[in-house]
Amino acid sequence: MSDRLRPFLRWETGLAVLVVIIGIAGASVSSQFLTSNNIFNVGLSNGEVAIMTLPMTLIIISGEIDLSVASILGLSSALLGVLWAKHWPMLGIFVLIAVVGLAAGAVNGLLVTRLGLPSLAVTIGTLALYRGIATILLGPTTVANFPTTYTNLGVNAVPFTGNAITYSAALFIVLAVVFGVVLHATPFGRSVFAMGASAEAARFAGVRVKRAKTILFMVSGLVCALAGVLWTFRLDTAVQNNGLGLELDVIAIVLLAGVSIFGGKGSIIGVVLAVLVFAGLQNALLLTNFNQEAAGIVTGALLLLSVFARNTPALLSRLRQWIPARRHPVADAAQLPPTASTPP
Repeated sequence: MSDRLRPFLRWETGLAVLVVIIGIAGASVSSQFLTSNNIFNVGLSNGEVAIMTLPMTLIIISGEIDLSVASILGLSSALLGVLWAKHWPMLGIFVLIAVVGLAAGAVNGLLVTRLGLPSLAVTIGTLALYRGIATILLGPTTVANFPTTYTNLGVNAVPFTGNAITYSAALFIVLAVVFGVVLHATPFGRSVFAMGASAEAARFAGVRVKRAKTILFMVSGLVCALAGVLWTFRLDTAVQNNGLGLELDVIAIVLLAGVSIFGGKGSIIGVVLAVLVFAGLQNALLLTNFNQEAAGIVTGALLLLSVFARNTPALLSRLRQWIPARRHPVADAAQLPPTASTPP
């Protein structure tokens, strides 16, 4: 019986049920919730964040974390604005942004793998570094008036989708399939899980841990740079603080997806479902005129809930290691050495 129930007890099953509940609740509070126009708006406002969750998933499964994702998005947006203002050809801008994204990810990866620094500390530092570079590039300047050929990609629907799917949402779907195949059906994906379970054991098993993790950070940099381009075209504006604070949303979604913060566990299907939960909940609150300044409470609550719920066994295990076990007084007395007054 337990084997039959196991698929229903998976984290992803709970997320799927939550998606259905949010859909029903959203439709009950607003007749606009399930309309194609609203679905389009949900994809429009969450597409870039959803795209950035995919490389973050692999990084966290490998046992690391990248807090600089939103800063790389902002850096690529600023670079796009500066180069367009200098009348660079758009193709050349795209190539340079891709190179910068790869380089930013490589810096993160090399500092973590070659110098042995913790990824949390490294990416907190590069979060500030890349945002600072974006500020230097643009300062208070705002660049707009990008070609409509590109800005239309940010605000128009993909043809033949009933005006419901944005280009960023469509790209997320394609990338989710690619990342899912890589993670769950290739030797590289198996090595990602192995590194998260135990980097030392993976190394003894022949996994080139340093190279693999560096590749993950570089892919993250490239994908986040792409998200920065999409973000800029959607808003038709390049400013130095584009995407500020989005790293919290990205991490909240990944952990809500059931990815273990300790590494070694997670799935792409869980991430897709978590994106639907996160975006659907935020949109339902928006349609009910919920105070948007307090919407961050929802993000923080989801983050804490997902961490504690998914990692309860690991947290309890670590807690047992921190708290010494209480010993029985009789057993303690039996182990005491005999005193002078105690007969042998």
